Order: sequence, then C-alpha cells, then structure tokens
Amino acid sequence: MKRLLMFCFVLFLSVKAVAQVGQHSISSVIKTRGNDPVADANVRLLAAKDLSLVSTATTDGSGRFIFSGIAKGDYILAISALGHQPYQAPVLLDGKTAATVLPAFVLVPDRKNNLAEVVIAGKKPLIQMEMDKTVVNVEAMISSAGSNTLEVLEKTPGVTVGANGEIGLNGRGGVLVLIDGRSKYMSAPDLASYLKSIPGSLLDQIELIDNPSARYDAAGNAIINIRLKKNRAGGFSGSASTGFTQGKYLRSNNSLNLNYNYKKINVFANAGYTYDKGYTDDEYDRLFFSPGNSNPVSSISLLNSQRSRSNGLNTSFGADYTASASTTYSVQLNINHTRRHENLDYRSGNHSADVLDSSGRGDNRSSYDKTNLSTGMSMVHKFDKKGRELSADINYLNYEGDNNQSLQNFTYRPDGVQSGARQFFYHLPSGSNIYTAKADYVHPIQGKAKVEAGFKSSWVNNNNVSDYYNVINDEQLIDNGQSNHFKYRENINAVYLNTQKSWKYWGVQLGLRVENTSAKGEQMGNDVVAGSSFDKNYTKFFPAVFFNYKLDTLGNNSFSLGITRRISRPNYQLLNEFLIQRDQYSYGTGNAMLNPQYQNRYEIKFQHKQLLRMALSYNRFSNLIFVTTRVQNDVFITRPENIGTGYMLLLNTGLSLSPAKFWALNTDVLLSRMGLHGESNGVLFDPATYVARINVLNQFKFGAGWSAELGGYYASRDLNGQTFTGGMYRLNTGVQKKILKGQGSLRFGADDIFHTWVYHNHSIGLQDADYAQTSSSDTQRFGFAFTYRFGKEIFSRKNKHQNNSLDEEAGRM
Repeated sequence: MKRLLMFCFVLFLSVKAVAQVGQHSISSVIKTRGNDPVADANVRLLAAKDLSLVSTATTDGSGRFIFSGIAKGDYILAISALGHQPYQAPVLLDGKTAATVLPAFVLVPDRKNNLAEVVIAGKKPLIQMEMDKTVVNVEAMISSAGSNTLEVLEKTPGVTVGANGEIGLNGRGGVLVLIDGRSKYMSAPDLASYLKSIPGSLLDQIELIDNPSARYDAAGNAIINIRLKKNRAGGFSGSASTGFTQGKYLRSNNSLNLNYNYKKINVFANAGYTYDKGYTDDEYDRLFFSPGNSNPVSSISLLNSQRSRSNGLNTSFGADYTASASTTYSVQLNINHTRRHENLDYRSGNHSADVLDSSGRGDNRSSYDKTNLSTGMSMVHKFDKKGRELSADINYLNYEGDNNQSLQNFTYRPDGVQSGARQFFYHLPSGSNIYTAKADYVHPIQGKAKVEAGFKSSWVNNNNVSDYYNVINDEQLIDNGQSNHFKYRENINAVYLNTQKSWKYWGVQLGLRVENTSAKGEQMGNDVVAGSSFDKNYTKFFPAVFFNYKLDTLGNNSFSLGITRRISRPNYQLLNEFLIQRDQYSYGTGNAMLNPQYQNRYEIKFQHKQLLRMALSYNRFSNLIFVTTRVQNDVFITRPENIGTGYMLLLNTGLSLSPAKFWALNTDVLLSRMGLHGESNGVLFDPATYVARINVLNQFKFGAGWSAELGGYYASRDLNGQTFTGGMYRLNTGVQKKILKGQGSLRFGADDIFHTWVYHNHSIGLQDADYAQTSSSDTQRFGFAFTYRFGKEIFSRKNKHQNNSLDEEAGRM
C-alpha cells in the first residue's frame, strides 16, 4: 500500500504544465446555407506557428461551440462536418478582450462527397475519455456487427459479465444498465437474456460512468448507458446488417436502421432480430462432513447439461419535432419480445465412503415468453444562448412474462433398480407496470458556474404468481402449500441540487440528492398458507463531491477527486420467498426482509489527454447483499441476505497508444484487493483476495479498405459470493474489408479462439460442506457479418433530449 501511494505521489510531482497561461475564450455558431444550425461539427483550434492541436470542440444542437482558457496568440480554426466542405479561418487573440465572439460560419455542402467518403473521414476512435465518463464507440469494434449486445459488453474495456449474466464495471458489481437512458427493470439473468436479443449492429455508443453526480438516481454502484443508433441525418438514410456465428450451435444477429429528417421533423426506426442457441455444462463435486470432522462422510457428483434456444425481436420508433429554435419535443416507443426454451438434463451419484449409495437422473424443461413495451414523451426548452434550460419527460413501461417449467426426478439403487420417481410443474406468470416523471433545470451563473436542480418520481406495481403442481398419471394437481402469489408496490420520490464552478486551474462540483422510498410487499396466501405483508418507508441522503485540478491551461493533464454515496436496492424477485428447484439437489429462494445495500466511494483520478487515465479508489459497503448457500441434508439452498460489510481497493490504468500509423493499442489494467466480513447460517467468514484483470485490444488499419483487430482478456482468481473463481483468459480476432465503394463492409471474427473461458469455482464458508464446480459454455465461436449503409448524410443531428426519467431506475424486475 505504501509503495502504491508513493507511486501516485511521484506521478503527481512528475507531470509538468506545458501550456501558456490564459483565460480568453473563443465562441461562434456554425450554420448551413439554409440558416439551419450544424450539430456535431468538429472544430479544432490550431496554433498558427506550427499547426499543433491546441483544443477541440463539438457544436451543440444549436450549432454553437466555445473554447475556454486560451492564451493570447495567433490561431487557426479548422471546421469539418459530415456532408460539408472543410473550412479554415485565422483567429487573433490580442488579449484586449476576455471573450472573442466570431461571426457565424456558413458551410458549403460537399456535393462530391458520397456516403463512403463521409464514413471514412469521420471514423471515431474506440475509446473517448470525457470528464465525467468514458465513451466506447461500438462501430470501431470489428466484431460488433456479428455479436449480440451482451457479447459486445464482454469485449468492452472495464466491463465484466459473470456466468449468470451479472454485469460489472471496473471491478464493481451491482451496475445500473440503461438502454438509451431507460432501465429495463430486470434481474441479472433476465437482463442478460434481453441484451442477447439486441444485435450489436444496433449499438452506437456505450457510456461508462464510474461516479454519477447527484443528478443521477442514487441506485447502482455505477452506470452503463447503451446508446442505440439514431442517425439524425438530413434526408433519408439508414443501414442494414446481418451476421452469423458458429460455435457448437449457430447464432444469428440482424438489424435495420432507418432515419428521415425534413426541416423541423426527424423520424427514426430500427428493428433487430436474433436467433440464439447454446449450451452450458456444469460439473459439481459436493462433499459433506460431520461436525468437527475434516474427512468427508459422503459426497455427490452432479452433471448438469443445459441446452437453450431463443428468438428475440426488438423494435424502436421515435420522432423529434423542433417547434422553434429553443424548443424540441420527442416521442419514442420500444417493443421487445423474447421467446426462450431451455432443456436441463442432470445425472447424479450419491456416495458414502467412496461407495455408491444411489444414483439419479432428471430433467427440467422450461419455456417462456416475455414482452417489454416502453413509451415516453419529453420536452427541452432553452431560455437563452447562455445555457439556461428546462427539460421534462414522462414514461411508461409494461412488462409481461409467462414461464412454464416441467420437472421430473428419478432415483436408482446401486444395482440400477428404480427406487423413486417424482414429477411436478411450475406455472410462473408475472407482470409489472412502471410510471416515471422527471424534470431538470439548469441555470448558468456568471463566472463559469451553474446550478442544476430537479425532481423525479417513480411508481412500480409488480404481480408474480408461482403455482406449483404435482403431476400424477399425467394429471396436474395444484399444491397450495408450495404455491405463492407475491405483489410488490414501490414509490420513490427524489429531489436534487447540484452546483458547479470552475476557475483557471480548479473546478468543483457539489451535489446532494434526497430520496424517499415507500414500499409494500404482500404474500397473498391461500387455503393452506396464511398471507403476510411488510412495509418499508425510509428517506436517505446521497452527497456527491468532485474536485478537479488542471496542471495546464489546456487541461491536457488533470487530477480529480470524487466522494460519492450510492444505494443498491434488491431486485424485486429477490424479495419473493417462493422456493424453486433447478435440479434434485439445488434450490433457490428470495428474502422478503432484505434491506438495501450502501456504498461509500472515494476516488482520485489522473488523466493525460486521451493517452493515459489512472484511478485509485476505495469502496466501503454496508448491509452487503450476499447470496448465501444453506446445506439442508444433501440439498444446497441459495438465498440472498444482508450479511455484513465489504471493501474494495481498486487501481485502474488505461492506456491508448498509436505505436504506428496503422496501429492503435488500447490497454486496461485493473488491480484490486477485495474482502468481506459477515456471518451466514451460523458460519463466520472473512474471505479476501487480490484480483488482476487485463484487457488488450490491438486495431490495425491497412490500405484498400482492410482493417483488423486482435484482443485478449485475462482475469485472475476472483471472489464471487461464497465462491472463489480460478483465473482464465480468452483471445479474439477480427478482419474487415470495405466494399461497394465504402458503403458496405464484410467482417470476419473469432471469439475465445482456444476455448479457454472456463469457470473453475470452489466454495468457501459452507457449514459442514464443500464443493468444486467446472462450468463451460458455447464461447468459442467463428462468424461473419455484412453491413450496408444507404442514403446521403447531409449533417448529423443528435436527439436534444435523450435522457429521460427512466435514466437511472435500477434494473430490479
């Protein structure tokens, strides 16, 4: 620890200011010949003497840009925008005025420029580092077109995806995942299934937000916001993509994007269809001990073989209406339907003193249909050109699912004669209605300061029916003693205040969010089981403090300090105490008394241009939500509990280099120390471990439209609940060829080339029991994809109000 702190201190002393002192600003607006603003134009400020890059800016929706903190001298403005001829203009800062406002720049349409030339000239880097987030441009991933969204996340630097679909960011789980600023209100396995239904070719960007400000909801340890493609291009344009990958089974990902922009109206639509088939093989060795005895008295070997297939259809429709230069209205509708079938077969052997006592076999056949419908309306109004703005939106999400599971178990004596049989059936329909409303106000103050304030309210109604049937002679008989009907209602109201102020070298942001949560859960009961209910009502405060220090006036080298407090509310399904069986020896249930988990985070970051980023953070968790395992006879029963406290000390380092003109290298290294302290089922445990994760992606650009990538990911031993996971790695590669005059592309890729992404788990902290597990799935895949763009892009328009009141709702369905 001392060496680590000394390293950070030496790094701080070694970074030198490299630019002249200055507090001048340059601003202007960029328009078309028709007097329309040009959004997303790229503006570069160059030093006139050697054309070195001083700073960059991007125009907003009104075509405006500004450079701040510029020293006096001679400069050149270089302006480029899709579909327009580049433009350059000299600028002289003589120091007589603090703010230089230039006349409007009018760009000339580039009639000779076809779409292919625009795409090549405007290609974005894989990673762009911004002050409050890291942006990953998915199009820069060659393998994205042939992958689904979950597979794209697995390859995203800093993001991890667990065996059960749990998504983490920079070593922390409990991450809030948003699609276009909207939460899907799902548990980790359901969210993973949903993300598999979205083709990677529909994705535009992935935003990684480690330390959300007070403007964001307090839920989640971090935020990953997945932005779908919305071209916002003048006229009619779009793209189509199809991709196939082959492992043991075939998968397909297909998408279509359409956009039409005419004067004040912009309409867009996209559709995606996926077919997914795969396998997961789990092999368990479970040992059982008598109290105080280290030698096992019995054991169970268990092999689970699961095969699954699913079809997913995802559609989105939306429109923006620019009522005036200062007011925009937007509407959006999203419909997602997933149909999935799973077949789980298992074989088991029960031994005493290495002698077979009995064996078993069984199967679990399940099928479910799930439909998500979400719609919303939003408005943004700009009061003036200084940044005073009011935005508001309302949203509705409906979730309907129907799940059926048919299970049968058979047991046999050592001589092979059947000794028992059991067959039963689950019917698990569920539904949810979610309403949200939100408003935000931004008020700039003279002297590089501003105040933000707003409120948000959400109402959630969940209804989950769990009917259990014994099957006798092919007749289903309801068993009310093992059935369940759970209803859950929740209302969260929040207000926040956020202030920002920047000086020549220093910047500060102070925020406070206050949230009140009111919830009621009801077990409805029946003629066998008595009903019960619980109520929760609490108000919590969530401060967020950020300091930033620039070592030079251009901000090429900067340090920042952040202190935040976050909450992780339990998924709704974790509150339902219905007991459900996976195989004869494995059950799972919820916990109605589960309380939220809290996190305090302290982080210091250093950034050098777009080249180097480093972050050292300490995270402290209380009321830790932890999935525990209770051993009852020879059955493992998992249940979430609040067990105690935990901590994580993290050092993240990201490096983006260009060793040669044709070669770009992105490397992310995470080193951490993590541990927890708690009690589960009468057993005290205090596990801790060191963790290392390394992600490397090489991108190569050759002539004649050829490009390639080669990447690898290594994860050392890790702590996941009551399990240590062994180290593993994977390699992937891809090749791309531009065709059809640059409007089309062919992509070939390979994932987990050597099929090394295999989980080796070992339990800790079980009472008089232990287990080892090996889990492998269909991760070794080879595939190709074809993408085609059509239409002529005049200029790009971003949605002026993408975030909405579903922005920060935790995915808790």
